[in-house]
Amino acid sequence: MVSMCPNDTKPEYAFIGRSNVGKSSLINMLTNNHRLAKTSATPGKTLLINHFLINREWYLVDLPGYGFAKRSKKEVQKLDQMIRGYILQRQQLVNVFVLVDIRLEPQKIDLEFMEWLGQSSIPFSIVYTKADKLSTLKVRNNVAAYEQKMLETWEEMPPSFITSAEKKQGRDEVLDYIAQINKQLYEG
Repeated sequence: MVSMCPNDTKPEYAFIGRSNVGKSSLINMLTNNHRLAKTSATPGKTLLINHFLINREWYLVDLPGYGFAKRSKKEVQKLDQMIRGYILQRQQLVNVFVLVDIRLEPQKIDLEFMEWLGQSSIPFSIVYTKADKLSTLKVRNNVAAYEQKMLETWEEMPPSFITSAEKKQGRDEVLDYIAQINKQLYEG
């Protein structure tokens, strides 16, 4: 599947998360294009690796979710292989943004996926989604709970962002982070 990715040297930033985490809404919010990524009431719609060229400078990569809803074991395995193959083999991949629903307690599947990224030496960031659904205090408490759980096995936390696609919260922070990395790549 990596062979089907664009033949380009531009940096790539991949977005991934559990089914129904709000990935398509976040991508649409970041790009200011409500039709770019298909949003659906049915989780697990993204089945391919989708590349979107942003400002002719970098690619936003929409990966299929993990923890797929309503898929056969064989389909889940195939998607998992495709995702892991892309993440491990794609030299243009600069950062993986792991989307986490801020409303939920730390989910085993998210923690295991981030553990795998860490063990594989893949740079990643956490994007907490759906922050508009909770009070500011509850968001802070949930982030703290997440960090506490991760710091049981991690030495330090990766960069993280609190977002709301509805309120465009976190948009500038995520895009500034990407711009910062791109600047370092082009200067280095």
